[in-house]
Amino acid sequence: MLNEKRKEVYSRKLEDYLEAILAIINEKGYARTKDVSIALKVTPASVAEMFGKLHEEKLVVYRKYEGVTLTEKGREIASSVQNRHTILQKFLEIIEVPPDIANNDACIMEHHLHPITIEQLNKLIVFVESAPESPKWLEHYKIFCKTGKHDCKKHSKKD
Repeated sequence: MLNEKRKEVYSRKLEDYLEAILAIINEKGYARTKDVSIALKVTPASVAEMFGKLHEEKLVVYRKYEGVTLTEKGREIASSVQNRHTILQKFLEIIEVPPDIANNDACIMEHHLHPITIEQLNKLIVFVESAPESPKWLEHYKIFCKTGKHDCKKHSKKD
């Protein structure tokens, strides 16, 4: 089972900040106000204010003019949000949602779906990605998305 059982409920905004901080740290090794401001399309003042709140919650270590690092708890939350996002984006792309839309929708959905739903979506993704051959039904689905017609009639029922 995924480690998705959240004991505490955090706001979407807080989770978005932690997720952005983690992504920036993974890319650059550090996260500064300007980096987070650009990533989340908010003002540097808003970022500085949230850094203070995250520091009070012991989710980041904030040093003014130096940026932030994630605490163990902050990293755990950020990793969980990032994992939910990845699962949702993969699922949406499997059902033929364009990647940019899948990314945006995953950002919204990652905060609202039950952990069991995320776990089941992940199982479906693992199943599809680990199938010995590309599943025929998935190919049929892609054709259906393009044409609006079932292509299954052309194949045997074993597909």
